[in-house]
Amino acid sequence: MSTETDKPEGNKEERRRAAQAAKRQQKSTSRLYAVQALYQMEIGGQTVERVVAEFEQFRFGMTLDESEFADGDAVHFRALVDAAVNFQAKIDQMTDRALAAAWPIDRIDPVLRGLFRAAGAELLIPGTPPKVVITEFVDVAKAFFPEGKEPKFVNAVLDHMAREARPEAFQA
Repeated sequence: MSTETDKPEGNKEERRRAAQAAKRQQKSTSRLYAVQALYQMEIGGQTVERVVAEFEQFRFGMTLDESEFADGDAVHFRALVDAAVNFQAKIDQMTDRALAAAWPIDRIDPVLRGLFRAAGAELLIPGTPPKVVITEFVDVAKAFFPEGKEPKFVNAVLDHMAREARPEAFQA
């Protein structure tokens, strides 16, 4: 085998891996944007249609003051926001069951509420393994609360929610 024939195959595999990594990064960014959108809807009283359009038009890949916003996966973003809105009561009930009795969901930080709703939505949508959902949203919590205890709290709550939403994924 010559090195001439090895290079295109290696390049093809490298391009495939790079494309997969870029797709994963876009999905991760979409999760962060979904939390921000749900927060914005709650705080600003805006409709889902308006907020989704704003994010897709102005935030995905936007450059502002020489800072570039990451590009997100618009389909995944819409799926998370739509499911969070459509299944909000079910997601809030799952979250309430995961929280201490003295701390119902309406008493927690609105950013965390948005995070639990977006993560709960992804747990209800088939496709992403629950452990991946937990890891991804703990990373989102770290982005919002880099110095706090919130990421550990998020991990515990999401673990409880995931075991309720998808118990089959946790059976040995």
